[in-house]
Amino acid sequence: MQKENKMGVMPVPRLVLSMAVPIMISMVVQSMYNIVDSIFVARINEQALTATSLAYSAQMLQIAVAVGTGVGVNALVSRRLGAKEYREANEAATTGLILTMLSSLIFVLWGICGSRSFIVLFSDDPAILDYGTTYLQICQTYATGIFLATFFQRILQATGRTVSSMFAQLAGAVVNLILDPIMIFGYFGCPAMGIAGAAIATVIGQWASALCGILLQVIQNKELRFAWKGFRMKAANVLTIYQVGIPTIVTQAFGSVMIALMNMVLIVFSSTAVAFFGVYFKLQNFLFMPLNGMGQASLPVVGYNYGANRLKRVEETYRTTIRYGLVIACIGAVIFMTIPGLLLDAFSASDVMKQMGIPALRIICISFLPASVTMMIGYTVSGLGNGIVNMISTAIRQCIVLIPVVLLFGKLGRIDVIWFAFWISEACALIFAGIQLRKNMERVRKIGRNRGTAM
Repeated sequence: MQKENKMGVMPVPRLVLSMAVPIMISMVVQSMYNIVDSIFVARINEQALTATSLAYSAQMLQIAVAVGTGVGVNALVSRRLGAKEYREANEAATTGLILTMLSSLIFVLWGICGSRSFIVLFSDDPAILDYGTTYLQICQTYATGIFLATFFQRILQATGRTVSSMFAQLAGAVVNLILDPIMIFGYFGCPAMGIAGAAIATVIGQWASALCGILLQVIQNKELRFAWKGFRMKAANVLTIYQVGIPTIVTQAFGSVMIALMNMVLIVFSSTAVAFFGVYFKLQNFLFMPLNGMGQASLPVVGYNYGANRLKRVEETYRTTIRYGLVIACIGAVIFMTIPGLLLDAFSASDVMKQMGIPALRIICISFLPASVTMMIGYTVSGLGNGIVNMISTAIRQCIVLIPVVLLFGKLGRIDVIWFAFWISEACALIFAGIQLRKNMERVRKIGRNRGTAM
């Protein structure tokens, strides 16, 4: 008989923290890939920094598909385990691995065939075009590494092994951090490869994370095994994975779309504005990764307890994550408000960029507080099997409201006014998410009553 998983018995506040802290560390480490690249690339020149900022929107799409598939598998596996359906959990994991590999092939083909065509959409500067094409082509062509790394991290998280997931992520980040300066500037006998070196270091780091995740799955994760013997791909599993996965992919992809559209608006002002926004988004990711880590920790907890009909633990979980999320957002806002210049200095910011960026960071950081609540609600509802709410609230935050308001404010010809659009979009998203949380919890309580008394 299988021992009861900690997600069903440990006190919720302690459970959420014990699972969230490793994931948060992992997510912060993940954000370091692009931050470290940008810090070193900025030392080449501002054109190289602008090029990586343009390429970042394509990388975000790549990550969106990888994370979305992983989240879908995570949600399904955790529910199966909560319901003590162990064979079905193994089948779900196997299905998820196949889907992950197939998804990665799309980006491999993109890297080989479409990298230059993407960069040319935003700039005709020959230097930016060459830098951007080189960087994007390498990252996309070898994208299978980030897909496998993301998948095995989510599998480990689904069984509560968030520390193992953290170590897998950390392995990749350490490799990337060590190799970046060596390959970009040519140390220890390695040729100086410039921006190509930054991309190669990132790819090698991603594959290191993937291999570490595979090893930890084989050694530690006895609760979940891949069911290759007699395995058949079940349409029901695919549909269930993508019921959460596709909205999550779309949700994550909004970040990519938002960056691309913002770049189109900002390039009218200057290439420095584009470079700054790339820097801001990576700094923001450094804050939002812990928030995403908190949300991802809640996802298997919500799914497990929903599957086990422990609805009081579901409610306690989302209230706990909202409180913790607000604390993280407040810390981030204080940092952005008090030391924006130091943050920009890390990226070798010019005086022009700092003149633009310091007030921008101070304005935008106020929006972190409503954003944190919206994100926690989105993860909660996804854990209940409804990823649509997270998708729509993110669309409101990053596209539906944000971009039209940015375009409207941009017509005033003052770049400083544009940043207030973040306040408006986050407020609208929070209102929508709050309404949907109430509706979904009412639905869950009704289901619980039909199942029997909630534990």
